[in-house]
Amino acid sequence: MPQLIIAALAGVAAAAAYRMYQNESDRVGRTLRDTEDKTDESRGTLVRDPETGEYRLKQ
Repeated sequence: MPQLIIAALAGVAAAAAYRMYQNESDRVGRTLRDTEDKTDESRGTLVRDPETGEYRLKQ
């Protein structure tokens, strides 16, 4: 009987740890998406320079 109680407590602890992990990963994902939205500015277009073959930002 004590083994059953210990196994049940371990299961509850594992479920709680998994739920905490999911919540934290959702929070981090939200933070990253918000940061990407703020920095998602147009950075310009790359144009190849025919003389050197290097790419530069279009002015």
